[in-house]
Amino acid sequence: MLLDDLDKELEKRGHRFVRYADDCNVYVKSERAGQRVMESVVGFLGKKLKLRVNRGKSGVARPKLRKFLGFRLFKDKVGVRIGLAPKTLLRVKAAIRDLTRASRGGWTMEERIRRLSEKLRGWIGYFALADTRSVFEGLDEWLRRRLRMVYWRQWKRGRTRRRNLRALGMPEWMSRLVGSQKGPWRNAGSPPMQAVLTKAYWANVGLLSLREQYRVIRNEWRTAGCGPARPVV
Repeated sequence: MLLDDLDKELEKRGHRFVRYADDCNVYVKSERAGQRVMESVVGFLGKKLKLRVNRGKSGVARPKLRKFLGFRLFKDKVGVRIGLAPKTLLRVKAAIRDLTRASRGGWTMEERIRRLSEKLRGWIGYFALADTRSVFEGLDEWLRRRLRMVYWRQWKRGRTRRRNLRALGMPEWMSRLVGSQKGPWRNAGSPPMQAVLTKAYWANVGLLSLREQYRVIRNEWRTAGCGPARPVV
């Protein structure tokens, strides 16, 4: 393969790098060194391999600001960790928004959840490599609120909302809190909606939990000897 020559050249120079197909990151100690290596690599690719570097997608920056296959590196008190690139989060949120749009009125909630779970199972199967449990927990919470908003819009009237929430176990005293003039997103986070459309409710109707799936995958890796030293709980 043509870019194998680039790997050999970087190894010969003693650089630390990762490459997949034509996506390559080289890690050095300073911005000045980065600029120097960047120009050197661009020259090598152009002169030796007759390849042109896309300057718009290339650059010199701190590792946490650069992405590689949807991931980024960041440093905390534990050391250097793997995180999700900002665009990765934007893309998965865009996919979730698409599957929770009110305009998809022809879908039952069961169909919506099936499609969401199918999409997210493949996504977390790839991105479970990231050491960002809290990010997956945050996405779970955001997704559940999106789904509560779907119900709020489907039920339309205050009387219908109160009736359905009482059927799901909402205490009678909460009825006066239903029917606010605030928007769907605000109401999706209201006490009545959260009281009955809980994490347990969504689990019972089959919604995949990114946090739970992350725990399962990481612990399977650990058992196989290729995951984190400690189990994820």
